[in-house]
Amino acid sequence: MTLITSMMVTPGQQQQSSNSFETGCWTALPEVYRTSQGAVIKLTTTQGEQFIQVQGSKMSNMASMPSLQKSQQIQINQGEATSFTASIPVQETLPQMQPMQPMQPMKMGDMEMGMNPMEMRMGNMHLSMESKGSESAYPEKTQSTGRNFCNQCGVALDAEDRFCSSCGHKLA
Repeated sequence: MTLITSMMVTPGQQQQSSNSFETGCWTALPEVYRTSQGAVIKLTTTQGEQFIQVQGSKMSNMASMPSLQKSQQIQINQGEATSFTASIPVQETLPQMQPMQPMQPMKMGDMEMGMNPMEMRMGNMHLSMESKGSESAYPEKTQSTGRNFCNQCGVALDAEDRFCSSCGHKLA
């Protein structure tokens, strides 16, 4: 049995495909040729010469010997005793991605959202997940109205409430 694994690696992506073929024992090292359709692997075995066509992630036995005159032979490197690798350079390369810019506060109608610290304002409601020492993205809109919201159910509360009037959650 001969197991062939093809791997395509591009920045940010890796694809791998494996197929096995009944070939018999090799009598010589495999030969790999680049063709206009992909690659051809020539195996010389105790059963004779066999050719396997590789097109992207598809591999198949070829019924007859292909014409390899216009093909380029690719050098293979021996890894383990029965493992060989052939690198076929990818013709097209994608440009390197640029880092994303920090997210700006988002506005939709009367709703505003910011990420650092995480805040949301909608009408007269203001929710914030500020850590100590961080500044609000909306400093002009964070005056206390004396109202808080239950962190369990979201119902509006008065500043003097000790328990949520909706779900009964104990407030800090």
